[in-house]
Amino acid sequence: MAILVGKEYCKVDPAGRFKFPAVLKKALSGVIDAGFVIKESIFDPCLELYPRAEFEKEIETKVAKLNHYNPQDRLLIRKLSEGNPVELDANDRLLIPGDLKKAKGIAKEIVLISKINIIEIWDVATYDKMNGMDVDFAALAAERLGQVNVGETI
Repeated sequence: MAILVGKEYCKVDPAGRFKFPAVLKKALSGVIDAGFVIKESIFDPCLELYPRAEFEKEIETKVAKLNHYNPQDRLLIRKLSEGNPVELDANDRLLIPGDLKKAKGIAKEIVLISKINIIEIWDVATYDKMNGMDVDFAALAAERLGQVNVGETI
C-alpha cells in the first residue's frame, strides 16, 4: 500500500456519516473494496481508520505475539483488537459508529489526517486545540529524528 498523504476536512451528518474524500479514495483504490476498521486511538483523542489489510497486519505482527495467559497482555490484546468494520456506502460515505463518535466528542465537522498507513479522524475543535499547543517542532525533530540543519527538509 502507498503511503497516505494529506489533510481533509469533512462534514458529519446527523447519522454519523461523512463523505470519504476522493483523493483518499484514489490513494486507497487497491484496498478500498476490502473495507476498513475504525477504532479509538489509545494515545490521542481521535479515531483511527485502518484499511482492513493494515488492521489485520497490525494484529498479526504485534498483537498476536502477546501472551494470552498474561493478564496485562490480555488487556492490550483486547484494547488493540477492538474495532468496527466499516465500508463505503453507494454514495462514498463512511459511518462513524455512535459510541465512537461520542467517545471522541465528534460533532459536525471532522478533519482526516493521513498518518503513513492509517487515517486519524479528529473533531475539528479538538484537533485545532491540540495543533495549537506550544511545541518547538524543530527541536522535537532534532531530538527524535537526529540533527536537522536549517533549510533541510525532512
